[in-house]
Amino acid sequence: MTGRAQIVALPDGRRHFHDGPIDLILEASGPGASRAYEAAAARFVTVLDELCGELPRLRTASGRWPEGVVARRMADAVAPFAQTRFLTPMAAVAGAVAEEVLAAMTGAAPLTRAYVNNGGDIALHLSSGASFAIGLVARPDRPALFGKARITAEDSARGIATSGWRGRSFSLGLADSVTVIARTASSADAAATLIANAVDLPGHPAVTRAPARSRDPQSDLGDRLVTLAVGRLRDDEITQALDAGARDAGLWLGRGLIEAAALSLCGQTRLVAADPALYSQFVKEPQYALG
Repeated sequence: MTGRAQIVALPDGRRHFHDGPIDLILEASGPGASRAYEAAAARFVTVLDELCGELPRLRTASGRWPEGVVARRMADAVAPFAQTRFLTPMAAVAGAVAEEVLAAMTGAAPLTRAYVNNGGDIALHLSSGASFAIGLVARPDRPALFGKARITAEDSARGIATSGWRGRSFSLGLADSVTVIARTASSADAAATLIANAVDLPGHPAVTRAPARSRDPQSDLGDRLVTLAVGRLRDDEITQALDAGARDAGLWLGRGLIEAAALSLCGQTRLVAADPALYSQFVKEPQYALG
């Protein structure tokens, strides 16, 4: 325990950092792992207070540029998307925090591989020959994989993020999950938010929605309608919603803002990627993960 934040060494050698809404799992490999963990802990205990000092600014789509390092990461990440979509810096907060803690680790010591997982939004460090495997989950509330992806040191991607109405944040769309692979975790975070919003059937009677403010008075989404429940949809409706999301993913892919996206809704999935080889294994029928 360091002040309010909790810093715990797990039995397998990884670290668990917790402070308020921030919950991280870290792993570092290499001769400098111990120093990297110390640096990560020192940076982590300052992050939440730093962000809270700028929350009003970060919850708006425009305004004065933020001052803190993490806040600037957030603003930088959403800027290319916000030119044509409503998006506040809060859409990239989880990815930006993961990046900042990882930067403290890699800046402190040489590492062969490291990652910071902030509730499923992951920042990666991969040296030559290292790789990172990702399990693609159709629904965050069920331990089922519908596929896998593998990022190697030779790939440009270093960030992964997942969004959807079943996740921990509000969504304007119907996606059970959208997992995005991008160059940075904060960019993946912002893109996953938008693509999940785009998986939608506006006005559909089987979808229950409510103003975000009614569920969280401080939500950056204000009175925009967020999804609370998705009822039974026909197969053609599921296809229509996934098509809309895939078009949005294709737009960001074409602009070089993401590397790949995996979209899931009601048991159907869609993959969008410049290089299909990024997905080392694709399973059409969900299989339950063991362990």
